[in-house]
Formats: sequence, C-alpha cells, structure tokens
Amino acid sequence: MVDLAAGLEHQATAQMSCNSFMSRKAMVKMSDALVKARYSRRAFLSRAGVAAGAAGATYAGFGYRPGKASAASNTLTIGLNGTTQAAAALKQTVGAAFEKAHPGVTVNFMPVQGTDWNEYFAKILTLIASGTPIDATNIATEGLQLFAGQGLAEPLDDYVRRDRSELKGYFQDVHPLLIESAMYQGSLFILPTDFNCGNMYYDTAIFEKHGISRPDSTWTLSDFEAISRKIGKGNSNSVAWDWVVRLWGSWTSWMYANDANLLTEGRWSGGGWMWDTFYKNNPAAKGRKGGWNWGAPTANDPKVVEALQLMIDLKKQGYSSSPDLGGGTTLQGLFASNHIGMTIGGGFWAGGLHNAGMKSGQFDVQFFPKWATQKHLLGDAGYAMFKKSANKDLTFEFLKSLTSASAIGSLVNGNVSTPTRRSMMTASRYGATGPKHWQVFYDTLDKFPNTTPIPAPSYYQAMNNSFITRTTQAMASGQAKKALDALQSDLEKLHKGH
Repeated sequence: MVDLAAGLEHQATAQMSCNSFMSRKAMVKMSDALVKARYSRRAFLSRAGVAAGAAGATYAGFGYRPGKASAASNTLTIGLNGTTQAAAALKQTVGAAFEKAHPGVTVNFMPVQGTDWNEYFAKILTLIASGTPIDATNIATEGLQLFAGQGLAEPLDDYVRRDRSELKGYFQDVHPLLIESAMYQGSLFILPTDFNCGNMYYDTAIFEKHGISRPDSTWTLSDFEAISRKIGKGNSNSVAWDWVVRLWGSWTSWMYANDANLLTEGRWSGGGWMWDTFYKNNPAAKGRKGGWNWGAPTANDPKVVEALQLMIDLKKQGYSSSPDLGGGTTLQGLFASNHIGMTIGGGFWAGGLHNAGMKSGQFDVQFFPKWATQKHLLGDAGYAMFKKSANKDLTFEFLKSLTSASAIGSLVNGNVSTPTRRSMMTASRYGATGPKHWQVFYDTLDKFPNTTPIPAPSYYQAMNNSFITRTTQAMASGQAKKALDALQSDLEKLHKGH
C-alpha cells in the first residue's frame, strides 16, 4: 500500500508540474485524492503513528505507583484521531514502551477518524454520551475549551503539583506561551507535546525565477504585495498567494497581523500556581495568567473587514485563486507541485512538503509579515484526561510519559508538527526535510510575545462552521462587510448561549 501510494504520488507530481495547461480544478482533484488525510495539521497524529515504528521510545523515570492508582482497571483507552493502522503503530511504540515500564498495564489506542478536528471532536463527544469508556484523547487548541467548558476534561493542576519534581525539566524546556495556551479558567488541561504558529512559506524556485530575495524578518504587507506583483498575474502555472478556509492560518493570519480578532481577547484570572512553581524567573512568563478568555464577538470590526477584503482584492487582481476548503491537504499538494508562491503554514508543513516530494532547499519559511502589527496566531496540542477515566492516576502517568523528548519525537516523527520542547529544535532534526530557516518556528514564540492562540471558545464547533460559511460567501460575492455582518450575528447568538 505504501509503495503504491508513493508511486501514484510521484506520477501525479510529475504530471502536475509538467502540464502547464492543467486546470486548477483538475489539479485540486488530483491533489485531494493523493494527499488527503496525510499532510494536514489536523491529521498529523495519524501520520505520526504510522511513521513512529523505529522511534524506540522509552520512559524511564516516569514510574507508575500502584498504591496511588484506582483499583478499577490497569487498562487505558486513548482516543486517537487516526486510522486503525495508526492506532496499531502507536500501540507498538508509545504504548509498548509505557507497558514495559509499568508491568501489568495495558494501553489501547482507539482510532476515531475525522476529516478535521471539528469532526473528530463531534465523534468523541458522541462516544462519551453513549457511555463508551475513554480515559484520554488527543486534543488541540480547537477543542481544549470545548471539552473543559463542558466539564468533560479533568484539570491537571493537582497532578502537576504533586509530581512537580519530575515535570520540572519539561516545563523548563517549554515556552510559557504554549503552557498558557493549554489553560482554561486558571487550570491546565493538557501537557502540550507539539505546536504550530502561522508562518509564511515560500517556493524558492518561484522566487528565484522572478528575482525575488528572501524577505527580511521585518517585512510588511507592502513587501508582500510587491512580491505578488513580481510573480505576476495570469500565470497558468502558479499564483502568488493561496490559502484555505479554516480558522487556523487562513485569512485569520492577516486579521491577526491587522491587530484584530473575531472575538474580544481576554485572559482568565488565576494560573499563578503554574508561573510561580515553574517559571518564576522566566521573563517570557511575565503577565501570563490562566488561559485565554474569549469575549464578545468583533467579527465585523473594520480591521477584520479589511483583512478579508484583502483576500478578495488579491483574487480580483489575479494574484490569488479561490481558496480551498478542508484541512489543507489540497493546498500542500499544489504548493509541492510549484503552483503557489506563498502561503501560510506551520512547522507541520516541513514534514508534509518533504513527504510530498519537495527537497530541502526547494521551500523556506519566514515570519508572517507586519501590517498594523506583526502578530502571529498559534495552535498547540497534547492529550486531555477525561473526568470519567476509571484510573486517573494511571492516566496521568501516561500523559506525563508523553512529555519526554523520546515520546514527543515519536509523535512528531518526520517533522509532522513542531515539538514543544526547545531542546528538540536542532539543525539535525530539519536536515532531511528542511526548511533552511527552521529556527523561525520557535523564534516566533520568543520574538513575538503577542502571539495568540486561534479563537476557540467552548462553542468552537458551531463558530467554525459559521466562519467557513460566511468566508465562502464573501469570496463568492466580493462583499466582505456583508458576510462579516452575518458572521457577527451568528457569533452573537452563540456567545449569548454560552
């Protein structure tokens, strides 16, 4: 199966690159068929599970203490957004290593496939409602407040305090922004294993063809527009800019750069226990609180309208095509086939583009350009424990084991995401996949302290659906204000209900 997929991918990539008259519709159809569920940020765990066979992770030092565990069960069921094959692969690596370190314990991964996080969360919620026992599940920013807000996820505060000596090294190695992003109402709900910021990827061959140098780290919207003009319009082979309709890293990155958001940004009080215990002398922790508190909708704020109008104007000028829908698989396929000059991507694109056939040096990455500000958006992920877990102490031991460098290495094997541990960001990690300027991924956290998670309140699922509908309407009609007025109305109803 792997050899067949690789052969088809090679054949299609060659055809897409050579046929200058292939329509975008045909390219999208071919790209979707080949890369679906392989390179999306939302599918990275299933990909990591398949690829992690040689990782050989061990978790010495995270010993399970039988005296603390519930007598209910020594079997853990872990929800996984992925295939049966991915679950089996994780069972053989991460699961087997944990079982070896904890005799008598069994870890089972339960595959629940979703085309994106939204669909996955909906299926998990259905399983929970039906009484299916699940101890923990992989979860991203998109679902943290969804599960915590409904009282389904267990706060990890007491466990972290109890085992602070074991976790000290992990927290010292992880940027405090990633930890605050994993908090809700002052409590910690996941131990983040990986993250992705909305950076700007560019095709080096297209840039070289048009005499474009690597953008400076402080480049601006004006610089972006100048590059778009150089790449030109009406080119049958490529467009200067392309994107996908979703909350993470679509036109929302331009909205952040314009110092705006769909919801009022606030912080929950609390969280001092975390910052005092693990980050007391870390200047990057200054001012951090208990997680993001998403307030009243601001979807039709003039700056938000301006950001979406920018996308409409780029399309009208011929510098961009109509955006794609879905998890981003089509976009990666088109970029890998040299049909896109610039687009938004996180660290997960390094592995995705490499797997799509791009070599190190054929693409690179830079910070997102400055507009009103140079603010970046963020998403991180880890595993959340359910309150109904039959054995919470044992479940936390498993979650804690996933914070080791070896375990994170298994989960992000092949650079399908960015490790949260700073010490894992090395030249050797990106030597095979690229990009050359891989430092951008973690530097985004260090150099832009205003980096903010995507807006993901407890009503994220409904918000995401409305966002997709209204964005699509705006791109079809060319009327950003009208579409965002409608989105504002949608969000006001959702916000009032929560």
